[in-house]
Amino acid sequence: MSQLLSKQELHNLAMNIVGEDMKAQGFEFLGVNSKIGKDPQFVGLKNKDLHFVIVRAVSYPQDANVYDPIFMQTIKEHGNKFDAKTYYAGVGLGNGTDYAKEVVKDEEYTMVYNGLQEIK
Repeated sequence: MSQLLSKQELHNLAMNIVGEDMKAQGFEFLGVNSKIGKDPQFVGLKNKDLHFVIVRAVSYPQDANVYDPIFMQTIKEHGNKFDAKTYYAGVGLGNGTDYAKEVVKDEEYTMVYNGLQEIK
């Protein structure tokens, strides 16, 4: 019987996707927090600038690119205290054969990830 990924497992998968993207862009990781509810997930350094990155795993029909503006503004204000740039990284995850279905352990998955969105 197939087993669905838990919320934490989906979150970890999203973190791996975003972490690989950040590594490819030349980020140096100063802090990584993969526990759900502990923000930011990544504190990184690039070109001597500090970056805070919030990662969210979302499932259909939620839009991976849409975030809670009030929450993100709170994180941005926190980042400003450290002269950090703040980003949202939403990762939409779905079943490999049908994006609208849930992700199953040890099976293919589909994703929607459009990179880091800077919070202005």
